[in-house]
Amino acid sequence: MRKEPLIKRIIISFVVMAFALLSLFPFYWMIVNSFKLPNDIFKQPVDIIPIRVTFESYLAIFTKNNGELWRAFSNSLIISLSFTIGTVFTSSLAAYAFSKIKFKGRNGLYFCFIATLLIPGQVTLLPLYAVFAKIGWTDTVLPLIIPGILINTYGVFMLRQFMVSVPNELLEAAEMDGCGYFRKFFNIMLPLCVPALITLALFSFIGSWNNYFGQLIYLNPNKTPTIALFIAGLKEQHANGSQWGQIMAATTISIIPISIVYLASQKYFVQGIATTGIK
Repeated sequence: MRKEPLIKRIIISFVVMAFALLSLFPFYWMIVNSFKLPNDIFKQPVDIIPIRVTFESYLAIFTKNNGELWRAFSNSLIISLSFTIGTVFTSSLAAYAFSKIKFKGRNGLYFCFIATLLIPGQVTLLPLYAVFAKIGWTDTVLPLIIPGILINTYGVFMLRQFMVSVPNELLEAAEMDGCGYFRKFFNIMLPLCVPALITLALFSFIGSWNNYFGQLIYLNPNKTPTIALFIAGLKEQHANGSQWGQIMAATTISIIPISIVYLASQKYFVQGIATTGIK
């Protein structure tokens, strides 16, 4: 009887490890190809482990167009960090208002707010572009930052669901001590919502970093390149596949910030909502 749970755990662990390896293999193959010689990438039979290792592709992209990769990397970092910080701040304020502040029409306003999730982004693309062109925001990073900061429906929804679980007694006790709305928000609500805030920050950073479509629409690659546009430019220049090593090298570099952010915040995904400070 005792062997059955052990065998079951071994089988489950084996299946999970198999799926994990399958998920990680594309990343491994991308990194391996970035260190191969151009002629070795499509060699038959395929070398799973490269025999000849070279940094030629990395040297090529770092020196390409007088260091355009650094400029693209810094632009992507500025856009993503600005978008993330602004989104977390405004979404937390809106979520706090919808969850803990009673005002007339709150439920109806929140319903209309959440209903905007049903509108596809493609529907509002042309009207937004016309507005941004009218006010002179095209070819700048503002359309990629400001709209997400002003309204992020998913962020508000996620934080509100977290804040609703925070006991009202905590805020009532703080109000008896003379705390106003903003002091209760900064001193009580935000510290209790750290896991949800960091989760939203992670989603916002990754979404902004990988927002190739928005960057393609609003930015001029020659004036304000980003890492996504830089990689797309490499694909257009080397459409015949002769320089796939450079494309793989640039893509490998592009996932470094995402990996760092994820590894630094992954522990907050497993934290429960029970840590409300009631004790």
